Amino acid sequence: MAFVKDMLRMWAHSWKRFISIAMITLLGVAVLTGIYAGCRDAFRSTDRFFDAQGLHDVQVLSTAGLSNGDIAALRKVNGVAKVQAERSQEVTFDLDGRKSATMQEIGTNGIDQPYLQEGRMPKKAGEIAVTRKFIRDSGKHIGSRLTVTPESASSDTSDTNDTNGADGTNETNGTDEAPSFPTKLTIVGVVLDPQNLSNPDGYSAMTSFRSTATTDYTFFAPSDGVTGTLYTSATLLVKGAAAESTFDESYENTVKQVTDRIDGTVKTDRQKARRQELLDAGNRKIADARAEADKKFADAQSQIDANRQQFNQQVDQIVSMQAGAAAAGAAANGANAGAAAAAGATTPQLDETTRETMRETIIAASPELTQAKQQLDQAQSQLNEQKASTEQTLKTKENELKTSIPQVRWYVQDRQSLGGFSALKSDLDSIQSLGNAFPIVFLLVAVMMSLTAMARMVEEDRSLIGTYVGLGYGRLAVASRYLLFALLACLIGGGLGLIAGFLGIPAFLLVVLQGMYVMPGLRLEYDWLYGSLGIALFVVGVLAATIYACVQEMRQTPAALMRPKAPRAGSRILLERIRPVWNRMGFLGKVTARNIFRFKSRLIMTVGGVAGCTALIVCGLAINDTVADLGIKQYRDIYQYDLMVVSDDSDASAMRTKVASDGRVTSSLDVRIESGDLTVAGSGDGDSGKAGSSGSESIQLVAVPEKHLSNLGEMVTLQPVSSGILGTSGVGKTGSLKLDDDGVIVAQSAASALGVKAGSKVRLTNGDGVQATAKVSAVNRNLIGSDVYVSETYYAKLFDSKDAKNTKNSKSSKDSEALTWNAMLAKLSGSDASQTDYAESLEEDSSVMKAVSCAHMADSFKFDLMGAVVALIVALAGGLALVVLFTLANTNVSERVREMATLKVLGFFDREVHHYVNREMMILTVMGVILGLPLGRLVGGMLTMALNMPSLYFEVEVKPLSYVIAAVATMAFALLVQLFVNPVLDRIDPISSLKSVE
Repeated sequence: MAFVKDMLRMWAHSWKRFISIAMITLLGVAVLTGIYAGCRDAFRSTDRFFDAQGLHDVQVLSTAGLSNGDIAALRKVNGVAKVQAERSQEVTFDLDGRKSATMQEIGTNGIDQPYLQEGRMPKKAGEIAVTRKFIRDSGKHIGSRLTVTPESASSDTSDTNDTNGADGTNETNGTDEAPSFPTKLTIVGVVLDPQNLSNPDGYSAMTSFRSTATTDYTFFAPSDGVTGTLYTSATLLVKGAAAESTFDESYENTVKQVTDRIDGTVKTDRQKARRQELLDAGNRKIADARAEADKKFADAQSQIDANRQQFNQQVDQIVSMQAGAAAAGAAANGANAGAAAAAGATTPQLDETTRETMRETIIAASPELTQAKQQLDQAQSQLNEQKASTEQTLKTKENELKTSIPQVRWYVQDRQSLGGFSALKSDLDSIQSLGNAFPIVFLLVAVMMSLTAMARMVEEDRSLIGTYVGLGYGRLAVASRYLLFALLACLIGGGLGLIAGFLGIPAFLLVVLQGMYVMPGLRLEYDWLYGSLGIALFVVGVLAATIYACVQEMRQTPAALMRPKAPRAGSRILLERIRPVWNRMGFLGKVTARNIFRFKSRLIMTVGGVAGCTALIVCGLAINDTVADLGIKQYRDIYQYDLMVVSDDSDASAMRTKVASDGRVTSSLDVRIESGDLTVAGSGDGDSGKAGSSGSESIQLVAVPEKHLSNLGEMVTLQPVSSGILGTSGVGKTGSLKLDDDGVIVAQSAASALGVKAGSKVRLTNGDGVQATAKVSAVNRNLIGSDVYVSETYYAKLFDSKDAKNTKNSKSSKDSEALTWNAMLAKLSGSDASQTDYAESLEEDSSVMKAVSCAHMADSFKFDLMGAVVALIVALAGGLALVVLFTLANTNVSERVREMATLKVLGFFDREVHHYVNREMMILTVMGVILGLPLGRLVGGMLTMALNMPSLYFEVEVKPLSYVIAAVATMAFALLVQLFVNPVLDRIDPISSLKSVE
């Protein structure tokens, strides 16, 4: 009992060490669990939402649309739980200028169901549900009416099923009809599209825009009123996939098994079968056209024959009348009147030659008959020509049918191909990577501080330990006094850390996340396993340090332990050998130098602890500076143009005329801008068709006119980059990069996220959904957005082949057609404010779809999520620095109580004692700061390498002010600690402190 009481008294006496260990553990556990828990809560809530709404695991698209046979084949694939055939149609409407939308049929098989936020789901024909983005942009509300216009036939999926000619004889499919939706619509609900969780009022809405290749909105309509038997796509749910987290590798493996099966025989067989269907339909069309033409020609020939027969009868009648009259006149001149009477009673018989001669004579003598004969001959000639022409046309169509119908291509995509899904996953993964890195530093600092504190605690009780061991107490029992002390401090600090880690920090992060994404059903959850392991990690580290301190002391005999520890042998320090410096130092300066450098363990612990905390602060500020400069670097340095204007294809000419007439442009470059995707090409051939298998990024595809390739460098800074180390990258000389016809130039932001470099093969998807494998000729410095630059010639080579058809909505192929330059990059005159105002005024023009001012983007760019995380990290790092300095200062004082007492006996005033002790701590702090500043830059560089976020590349930037802030903050913490240490120094009693420990 006495042993326990003494242990408790010892614990109470060491309450400062207890608080220090508990606080370090609290901070470490909070960092370890907080960011993880916030991301985990977001992952889980999103996964639950996806499962509840039936977000598809696999989506199948076809260049020729999908038929019922395709859907039936997908249902037979092993591992497929559900298949839903989907129909959609692109429409346009007037909303402060021409806007586009996708009319999407709400599936009846429970897949990709929109989440109702307001109102009710549409049930009748003409009712629709819209997204909150549309409500915000349009100002409409539930009950508002809207009239839409279906886009031209070129936008219908059926365009992939015919090669429409003037006479319609070359249509290849007369059975499948493209989807068609009602055009007079009523809004009955506001929904959230499960394929895109972006908050319309958040960061993504400010920095992104839609080009003509992507519709602005999505309208959800019921099956009632939708016609058409050709499907836009097929969505699938995989058996067992719902039981896995959609963000885990196990889910990807489960889905990959099914996609591999589809990519195997099913895909190949259905591609061939679908093309054969198109060929058969085309042959039927040609056969029907031939039969119809033959019937028309036969009817026309019958009509001509009837008219010619009537004409011949009329001429023959005239011939007979003239022949009879001639015979009667000849008989009247004869002698026999009876013979004359007999001759007049009968028509003379004419031979064929005579008759034909008379016919020609009669026709020639009559203008009316001559004209009638010419009309009959002309009609017959025209009919013969039409017969020959039609037959030749049909034969040509028969010969061209196989070549005019392209090979059908299937594209099998998983959730990674969804821009909203991949963006959310990448954001959370990047933030979680920070949460995995920072706790390592906290753990190392905690172990160092625990070792320092517990080693001093054990050393203070040296004689008492020897006494207990001499009395027969086991070394383990004696060591348990300190092990239990450290364990209890870790458990209490860890418990408080779990509260902060699973409640405080996640709540803070999720508030920021909800400003970027809409995540219904979000709730905070506790992970017992991870929380327990988090505490256990710090418990093991601190206990290991405590055990080491105990072993170092208890390996001596009890007699040696009960005697005072021999002072460290005197020795010279390196500075003493530098005579010019040493001789000019004062007495107290020399004492301070000896105290600092002779006690190397204290030197290492103090400098290491301060350096670690300073590095954390610098690292956080480095990330903050990097993010803060993204907008300036991108929109001031990389983008040299001031304005980007995008229009619809049909309004491109009017847009350029409008901008030119305003007189604000000093120079410009016409380009074509489309929204597309860049996917890392697999190991197979370029037409594997499996998007997203190796990573995918949404891109802005910029096609440049062949004649103006050299002008691109005047609008965009072209600098080749190569990957470096520790967050750096090698940047080539400005202007050394040129766009040519051998490949595409990929933005650094996309290349870094996907591991793309010069010479890589990637799959590009253009605005019409056409996919092609392209070579990367270079990687260009780019921080925001994922621009891919391609020349007009290389664009045509990639996408203008006859096999290039749309994978979804089949906007018309641009075969052998010149590109429409639907966008303009321009340099403007005037101030930044006037440029911003001009861009806003352009958006009001009906010919302009989007106008982006670089000046406005540079000023308004923000990244709230990263800024919030950085603020959190800097705050925690500052707290750790304060605790570390407090621990080291108190340990330093407890080690030197007799020394301080001696100084007081020698006549030092309290202020002088403060200066004597604090000067050493300040010097050690300065040394730690000097070491921590470059260390923070190093750690910051390594951390930014892990931040692979969509359309963002973090080019590490640390401003001089950030180094100053980190140094000043650490020094301020050191000064603050002095306020707590000085009273301790004042309370040292010289008399009791100098009493012999014997």
